[in-house]
Amino acid sequence: MITDVLTAVALYLAIQDYNKVVFKKQKLLIELDKYAPDVAELIRTPMEMHYIPLKVALFYLLNPYTVMSCVAKSTCAINNTVIAFFFLATIKGSAFLSAVFLALATYQSLYPITLFAPALLYLLQRQFIPIKPKSKSFWLYTMQYAALYLCSLVVIICLSFFLLNSWDFIPSVYGFILSVPDLTPNIGLFWYFFAEMFEHFSLFFVCVFQINVFFYTIPLAVKLKEHPVFFMFVQLAIISIFKSYPTVGDVALYMAFLPVWSHLYRFLRNIFILSCVLIVCSLLFPVLWHLWIYAGSANSNFYYAITLTFNIGQVSRARHTRLHFEDCTGSGVLSATVNSAGCVWPIQSSIAASCLSCSS
Repeated sequence: MITDVLTAVALYLAIQDYNKVVFKKQKLLIELDKYAPDVAELIRTPMEMHYIPLKVALFYLLNPYTVMSCVAKSTCAINNTVIAFFFLATIKGSAFLSAVFLALATYQSLYPITLFAPALLYLLQRQFIPIKPKSKSFWLYTMQYAALYLCSLVVIICLSFFLLNSWDFIPSVYGFILSVPDLTPNIGLFWYFFAEMFEHFSLFFVCVFQINVFFYTIPLAVKLKEHPVFFMFVQLAIISIFKSYPTVGDVALYMAFLPVWSHLYRFLRNIFILSCVLIVCSLLFPVLWHLWIYAGSANSNFYYAITLTFNIGQVSRARHTRLHFEDCTGSGVLSATVNSAGCVWPIQSSIAASCLSCSS
């Protein structure tokens, strides 16, 4: 419970600071007359932005997935807290604390290493450093942040060694996460697939399944380099879907970010259907588990079918959110790109379509 409250507080403070930057950027673009004339309804008012941090905190605390994770006494809540403080440190512009908290999150569950890219992009923008591979300042800052992250991770791992006087924790923790030896049913995609697979194929498909979490980082970094906070949201969704042992607490964390882009909800197609899919699947999880394990009137196929449907719903929601975010922020709405610190970078763009066409 305490960790959940700390997570909510960290998210509140982070989004509060982020909204100040967004409002500053929006005000600058209005003064420069860089908005298309027919997108006025997408411009957020100070009153609207004032309540977004509170919505994010409540979205996390009152989420049924958060409550279930708390009741189950899942250690996922601790990981969520560390990630939330990493997000707060990144938004505040503290490269050192950001690297330390990212190292802690990676130390706990490995997959948060993929958040390195969006954090670096945000910090680069905050320092007014152009994201260009040919720039010396780009590589210098990247190496500094990477060094802070790696040093923090090495220190934490060495402390674990001194406490245990053994390196056995590395295969026990990270080897367990990567090799997926425990096929106990969960809300993930791994357990059923590998339970039905021949042993000599397992190594290949473990690599194929695990690469999903890491593979999308590079194309997303290229596509969303001007929007690192949204990139971080998408990456958290990918982790919660494709990690080897996901929990509902992972889902609750990325869902808490949805109010940040509430002004784009009107352009999301099938949002009602996707919401119903997730709700129905969440209700059917315990029902089919009981029928399978206790009543014996169902089998693993029923439970895994709901698991697949649930994850398809998550993928669809993340995909639609990303597509409409790109349509409404990068496809001709602005004639200039503004980084997270409020610096304007001119780009070639013709205001050929407004966000109002996103829904068509």
